[in-house]
Amino acid sequence: MVEAILYDKLPDLAVRCNLCNHYCEIKNGYGGICRVRFNKGGTLYSYTYGKIDGVAIDPIEKKPFYHFKPKTRVLSFGTPGCNFKCSNCQNSYLSQSIKLKPENLLMSTTVPPEQIVKIAEEYNVDGIAYTYSEPTIFFEYARDIINLARKNEKTKNLFHLFVSNGYFSKEMLEIVDNEKLLEAINIDLKFFDDQKYLKITGGHLKPVLDNIEKVYSLGIHIEVINLVIPGENDTDSSFEKISNFIASISKDIPLHFSRFYPQYKMLDKPPTPYSTLIRAREIAKSFGLNYVYIGNTDIPDAENTYCPQCNFLVIERQRYFAKINYKKEQGKAICPNCGAQLNVII
Repeated sequence: MVEAILYDKLPDLAVRCNLCNHYCEIKNGYGGICRVRFNKGGTLYSYTYGKIDGVAIDPIEKKPFYHFKPKTRVLSFGTPGCNFKCSNCQNSYLSQSIKLKPENLLMSTTVPPEQIVKIAEEYNVDGIAYTYSEPTIFFEYARDIINLARKNEKTKNLFHLFVSNGYFSKEMLEIVDNEKLLEAINIDLKFFDDQKYLKITGGHLKPVLDNIEKVYSLGIHIEVINLVIPGENDTDSSFEKISNFIASISKDIPLHFSRFYPQYKMLDKPPTPYSTLIRAREIAKSFGLNYVYIGNTDIPDAENTYCPQCNFLVIERQRYFAKINYKKEQGKAICPNCGAQLNVII
């Protein structure tokens, strides 16, 4: 374990963790909501530092990022624990089970940042994705990896991505911005209803909305995903609210509607009907969003990117395979049909 960053010391050996929007006030001998950051004698420690799991080499489209460095490969991993308790979590073995016995982290092997950088170098990946669990809770580890990678001649040009629930604090985002740690963030906007957020995730809606706006304003590439769960967030009203919110920031932000499959504590719910996902995409497009996708399906044309100006097929996708049809001019993606610049980072 290592000492955490972003915390304040309080009276009676208590601390306040400032890493995420829970802002947990933690008494001596206790942990925060994530159960992997503990107060020992008035010092806050991260128990997840280097405790990696789920290491894989993935196409970037799997994250999903559709508008950032298409057809590149990323080294992906996460660590145990999460600051949410989502009832539908597809990685619950990683995010939730450790909360029962977080002390087990102290007995598991620690992988130093140097080894992650070495793996990235050996497999010649294009970037590193901090994913599978919430990267906010292992921010110290991610930050050290990024800084080490930048000092290595062979990995200094790697890009770094968070796949996040968007519940990080303003203090964490300030460090990301000041140190230019991340090139892109995919944020899961789970519901557009605060009561649903609280009931199913343990968090609140507003901090996520605020962070989507902040990330965009900082110039960090952002994509938003909404997992459509039958009976929870599958109404036209929900799709309209999400679409209107994204459009109010920028109509060029990619929005992904993803199909739900029964997981964890939601085994009683059916998979999302294709018709619901198609309706969600139609509603989003009616709000003027230029890039709307459907994921986790085999619906034809659901993952393709079209030029917003002339409707030319600029990226053709089938699951994780992508065929690029756009032109590259002066580091920008250009529609070969009408010459419009596309919101694609190449």
